[in-house]
Amino acid sequence: MQLLHRVLADVQLMLRRPPRLQYAALCYRVRTGHPLEILLITSRDTGRWVIPKGWPIKGKRAHEVAAREAFEEAGVKGSCERAPIGHYVYRKKLDSGLKVSCTVRVFAMKVAGLRGNFPEKGERKLVWFEYREAARRVAERSLRD
Repeated sequence: MQLLHRVLADVQLMLRRPPRLQYAALCYRVRTGHPLEILLITSRDTGRWVIPKGWPIKGKRAHEVAAREAFEEAGVKGSCERAPIGHYVYRKKLDSGLKVSCTVRVFAMKVAGLRGNFPEKGERKLVWFEYREAARRVAERSLRD
């Protein structure tokens, strides 16, 4: 019976409008004599190249959630813009195997530094890519644009 409730809850999520919402940080750095670089991380489940993102947190503004996810997933410290620079849509696979549509609002975050210790350390790879290479490597097609 518990499995049935879980499946029904997942079906409700699939049919719900609008799509589920997440917030992401597009972490970047500018170094003299170098092109703009974007920090990509791997997803924990499949190893795809992604940007830090997460679900809304009650009591936190969207850009604060994006900055928090950047720290938790990649150890990023810096300044996150308050207004989103864009959004993308992707299909998220739930634990049950069902997929739901998620809209991700993206916030630019200028990186001041990376902390050596953070909650998801060792669970992901972190690599700085020149921005054109980052666009080629990122897994979500709608984020590439």
